[in-house]
Amino acid sequence: MAETAAEARNPRERYRAQVRAEIKEHAWEQIATAGVPALSLNAIARQMGMSGPALYRYFANRDDLITELIRDAYRSLDETLTAAASGGADLAGLAHALREWALADPQRYFLIYGTPVPGYHAPQDTTDTSARIMATLLDACTAALAPDAPATPFGAHLADHRDWARDHPAPPEALHRALSFWTRLHGLLSLELAGHFTGMAFDPALFFAAELADLTDRA
Repeated sequence: MAETAAEARNPRERYRAQVRAEIKEHAWEQIATAGVPALSLNAIARQMGMSGPALYRYFANRDDLITELIRDAYRSLDETLTAAASGGADLAGLAHALREWALADPQRYFLIYGTPVPGYHAPQDTTDTSARIMATLLDACTAALAPDAPATPFGAHLADHRDWARDHPAPPEALHRALSFWTRLHGLLSLELAGHFTGMAFDPALFFAAELADLTDRA
């Protein structure tokens, strides 16, 4: 009897998953057109031929929908970098995997690394996923660290200011390198995806490669 009841629920669950996926597709279209602040569940409901109250059965409010989009984005990047690392990617390999992921869907990238959404506070599970992404980078930075890597003043500072790295055992020099890697490459990607290099007559991919070479040569 229990198995029959579970089977009876499956079609409803599949339908609910399909509707939620369609809602998210419309949400991404809105974000691409007018940005996250303009996201409207009522507008999505009209596009889908639903009433507002009907749509709220799938997402309680706008922040609930944004949270799901952010979860999807972080999960996608986490899976991308984890797969690259599992395949033997070093720091350079992780950097290229990050850039390819960002270029494939700029709006997804900006949702998690762009301007914060006014009035929105991400739930703990999204920060947990972000920490896993950073842990993948810290693993690579620790593995690439030269045995005689010189100590730096900022590295010494990080020895006592490492809460952001959770419980990762990376030495201070690896923490410093990870932050340099993360901030410089995200700065490049943010400028490139926002179109700030347009008209400057250089290849952003070559610029990215040059900056990456400078970072990795400092091992």
